Amino acid sequence: MKYKEILNGYKNEVAGMLCELVSFKSVGAEPLEGKPYGEEIHKAFSYMLTRAENEGFETFDADGHAGHIEWLGALIDDRGEIVDAASETLGVSVHLDVVPAGDGWTVDPWGGEIKEGRIYGRGTTDNKGAVCAVYYAMKALKEAGHIPNKNVRLILGLDEETGNWAGLDNYYAATTLPDFGFSPDSDFPVVNGEKGVLIFDIAKKLEQGNESGLFLRSITGGNAPNMVADYCRAILAYEDEAGSKALKGKRAKDKTTKAAVEKEKEMREKAFSHVKEAVAEFRTGTGAKIFCKGVGTALEVSAQGISAHGSTPEKGINAISILMDFLSALPLANESAASFVDFYINHIGYETDGKSLGIAMHDGLSGSLIVNMGMINLSREAAVLTVNVRYPVTKKEEDIYDAIRPALDSNGLGVVKDTNISPLYYAQDEPFIKTLMDVYRENTGDEESEPIVIGGATYAHAFPKSVAFGMRFPDEEEKAHQQDEYISIESLMKAAGIFADAIYRLTSESPSD
Repeated sequence: MKYKEILNGYKNEVAGMLCELVSFKSVGAEPLEGKPYGEEIHKAFSYMLTRAENEGFETFDADGHAGHIEWLGALIDDRGEIVDAASETLGVSVHLDVVPAGDGWTVDPWGGEIKEGRIYGRGTTDNKGAVCAVYYAMKALKEAGHIPNKNVRLILGLDEETGNWAGLDNYYAATTLPDFGFSPDSDFPVVNGEKGVLIFDIAKKLEQGNESGLFLRSITGGNAPNMVADYCRAILAYEDEAGSKALKGKRAKDKTTKAAVEKEKEMREKAFSHVKEAVAEFRTGTGAKIFCKGVGTALEVSAQGISAHGSTPEKGINAISILMDFLSALPLANESAASFVDFYINHIGYETDGKSLGIAMHDGLSGSLIVNMGMINLSREAAVLTVNVRYPVTKKEEDIYDAIRPALDSNGLGVVKDTNISPLYYAQDEPFIKTLMDVYRENTGDEESEPIVIGGATYAHAFPKSVAFGMRFPDEEEKAHQQDEYISIESLMKAAGIFADAIYRLTSESPSD
């Protein structure tokens, strides 16, 4: 069939669609009527549905929570005549939402800029590039005259990056599950296993003492649980409880009040001078990007890291860990906040395996547990640290919570459970795994790569008999969730060809063959 030739002729259109999708700042936002994940995500969703309808596909919208683009299949007899509608469905699950852009980009993250054969922008690899590749694979097959013996459904998720996937719950309540399929939201050749994912908060209520000195007033950092935090900021203040605060309400011309105010100012300047010197020494000694500046009568200390996907935190530099490392050496007067900083240093630090938290674990199928500190928010009242854990396929949610309990209890901390995505694993000899591997090898000539297990969680979890399949090739660097995210047009089209072959094969034979 000539579907590959047709697909290659759409090269400019595929790139154009991806640039259009990148222009939508489809980060989860406050819900609006009929737009449960915000305006920009809904715009991207509407764009895809309208495009598909205009080009002859069936579409479905689950009240703005998710939807699909469907190519209806049919059963053909020996004479080549259609005798019935297809009863099975191949599902290809993708998502249109993206993580926040974060800092440090050298191009517009929403510009869809093309240079040197690459398309730059948030979502080009995760996961809008896959949306375009699969859509045009379906379009080329359809135009070539292929009649699939199964319905082919491109499922458009809208809240994948949040981790709770409530949108798919609403979607599946309104329609039927596919029978099998794949999610092009990871790596080639085939991902036959995915670690479980936990998102939870470690929380502590902070007490307000009457101490005088350098106070940690707030910490904010990170963009999402499944991103390595690329920034973190702390606000430090100096307060003299026995001085000007005790004299609050007295007239400024009172000599005693003036003296107290001047005394506090003098002590503040001395304390801040010490902090500034410590920042310079820390930066010189560690090479970390850490800075400070005055903000009114307070001092802001900020750290800059390098973002990476939460499943591979070792590829980034966590700004939260940098800042907590620095703060741990300061003489903080508010003991409750200081104890939270000490907990972080003693039980987390720069680790990504959870060893000091007591949750390090391993199995032979999927390797070691991975932990990422995604976000932090410390105020006068409370400290909350958002944690993202990827646990081995033979373990359970309870294994992690049971293991972390001693470290939390001994430090007066609580845990607030958020999300659990159970592990996924299929044996390499499963027929549809073998089919996908065959397609990959035929297109790439790569006979050495074998199915892999990853720490990421994809929509392959969302329906039975599904695995992640593409889009990143083994020799390509990981750019998902990072600054200057990009995909090469060559890789985009190569993946589209693989998806076209996979859809052709899987809709020309029984999935149980």
